[in-house]
Amino acid sequence: MALHKILKIVALLLGVAGVIFLGMIIAKGDEAIKATGEGVDGIMYVAYVIFALVLLFVVVFVLKGIFAGDLKKTLMSVGAFALIVVIAYVLADGVETELREGGMLSASGSKWVGTGLYTFYILAILAIGAMVFSGIKKMTTR
Repeated sequence: MALHKILKIVALLLGVAGVIFLGMIIAKGDEAIKATGEGVDGIMYVAYVIFALVLLFVVVFVLKGIFAGDLKKTLMSVGAFALIVVIAYVLADGVETELREGGMLSASGSKWVGTGLYTFYILAILAIGAMVFSGIKKMTTR
């Protein structure tokens, strides 16, 4: 219960700091903020602290959940995902491409973009297939 109280106090302090910095930004006005960017630093630091805390808690609780659960199934799932990424990488083409802004996208960058797209397509097909299979299985067992 002590951790809960500490987290409530930290959340309250961050909330108050955020409100104070927001008030300072509003008091300066839009034009002053646009021209100089002055006054934004404080609220950015609050955002960085909140982001770091959220990231820390996510990592801690994910690792806690992994080690409390079945580690073998977790590693098999990560391995299956890695296999899908490898298959997508093999399927992807790497062609140097000119960008709209005039720059060039390297062949390697193009290959990784294609890998991401193929990974998305494969995972989407697997998800749709799992939903269809589940629906058919549910209809046939009743």
